[in-house]
Amino acid sequence: MSAERGRAPVAGAGGPGGETGPKGAAATQDETVSTEPLLAASDVSKAFGGLLAVDRVSFSIPPRSIVSIIGPNGAGKTTFFNMLTGLYRPTSGRITFDGRDVTAKRPDRITALGMARTFQNIRLFSTMTAVENVLVGRHARMKGGLFGSILTFPVRGEERRGRERARELLAFVGLRPESFEVMSANLSYGDQRRLEIARALASEPRLLLLDEPTAGMNPQESAQLTRFMERLRDELGLTILLIEHDMKVVMGVSERITVLDHGEKIAEGDPAAVRRDPRVVEAYLGKQG
Repeated sequence: MSAERGRAPVAGAGGPGGETGPKGAAATQDETVSTEPLLAASDVSKAFGGLLAVDRVSFSIPPRSIVSIIGPNGAGKTTFFNMLTGLYRPTSGRITFDGRDVTAKRPDRITALGMARTFQNIRLFSTMTAVENVLVGRHARMKGGLFGSILTFPVRGEERRGRERARELLAFVGLRPESFEVMSANLSYGDQRRLEIARALASEPRLLLLDEPTAGMNPQESAQLTRFMERLRDELGLTILLIEHDMKVVMGVSERITVLDHGEKIAEGDPAAVRRDPRVVEAYLGKQG
């Protein structure tokens, strides 16, 4: 991965399966980390007809941090994610990423700036192999383009390097080598989740947005993913924004938590403060039993 903004390649970060990270898999930043938010949303709203799904939410995330957004089903979490990544255009408000206004930018433009995401419902190309799915995530960084990398059109050297990089990332997130050339539809659910993260990392993001990444995982797999997120932050300098219903994961990994309910932000703070907030207990935590 190319160094940028004062970042230098790092190797040796372990994935969920305990694998050693690929050379240049990501990069750390200089010891002096900017105090300016990497991502900020100001009074962002989204209406679908007469339904106000997100209502004037302001939010920011500092560099090299792990922040979670929680709330009951229908709280507006995924809608908010979709606005941050360009899938939805806000009805009102402003979103900036690394100081740039991205409120009206297309998802591919936002990805090129250094933001990547996974989805609540896994979105892989089922008839492509694991390696080919990761190549799709790398197309924003490849001169030859997506179809050239997959169909081996003229840029064979870049295609070969792209495939090597894809294998490194798959090992990094914990897939076994024998799974690399398996069609994604034939992978286990847990491996499909890992593949989605590898595909997101392939675009060389600075900010990684994970939408319920532990959904369908057993407690051991969830704990492994929690440790992996911490490695991404600590060893690779990534910033992570998380939507998650597993409160053990949220409370264990988050530096700050934002709580949404019926499209509004009702609380924000460190895990201990959020856990004690009576509005959170009533709207969300109390409903978890």
